Amino acid sequence: MIRIGREALRCLLARRGITFQRTKTWKESPDPERDAKLDRIEEVLERFPDRVFAFDEFGPLGIRPTAGSCWAEQGRPERHPATYHRTHGVRYFHGCYSVGDDRLWGVNRRKKGAANTLAALRSIRAARPDGAPVYVILDNLSAHKGDTIRRWAKKNRVELCFTPTYASWANPIEAHFGPLRQFTIANSNHRNHTVQTRALHAYLRWRNANARHPDVLAAQRRERARIRSEKGIRWGGRPLATAA
Repeated sequence: MIRIGREALRCLLARRGITFQRTKTWKESPDPERDAKLDRIEEVLERFPDRVFAFDEFGPLGIRPTAGSCWAEQGRPERHPATYHRTHGVRYFHGCYSVGDDRLWGVNRRKKGAANTLAALRSIRAARPDGAPVYVILDNLSAHKGDTIRRWAKKNRVELCFTPTYASWANPIEAHFGPLRQFTIANSNHRNHTVQTRALHAYLRWRNANARHPDVLAAQRRERARIRSEKGIRWGGRPLATAA
């Protein structure tokens, strides 16, 4: 019998490219139109990047102390009270992202709904007032695809490009919600939704003026890696030509 220590075994496996890792899980999309939807999203991103937008809701956003990281005197971390009560209700950030301009904007709403989705789509249409077609990537939430919204989109030359079921990673705006969470929610103790909303809008103004800031780009990369853990490969499909 050959005996080997844990460290010797670790080094042996590391030389073979094997390391100890956490198991990752995902949901295979059952959408029968999965490939067709992904193909269309890739096509508009490649051909019309200056006319592609993304929309999604971020939340729920509650009012309670949230842990995070910050600079502090050694041995004296910032302290927040511990509570899990949400006494102010919740809000949802309805976010819009312009792929061509790399610009993020949106508003907080009390709830999701077709009326709020339509308001967001109108703000996207207003961003390209020349009347030329625009393309909006969004998920399959029922509030995103009612008859009223479809009629409005057809009338205003807005093509709704829906992501497949369980494939929210295909929406470009998802990578920008990570920095939004990191810079406005993490390490916060907002008194109410008004203060929280002001902090969120302050971040949006700063972010749009500093879209290529190293901290913003790093946070986007982390979020993109989290939501697209397959590193740009379609689950069960072929490699993406370019990562969104």
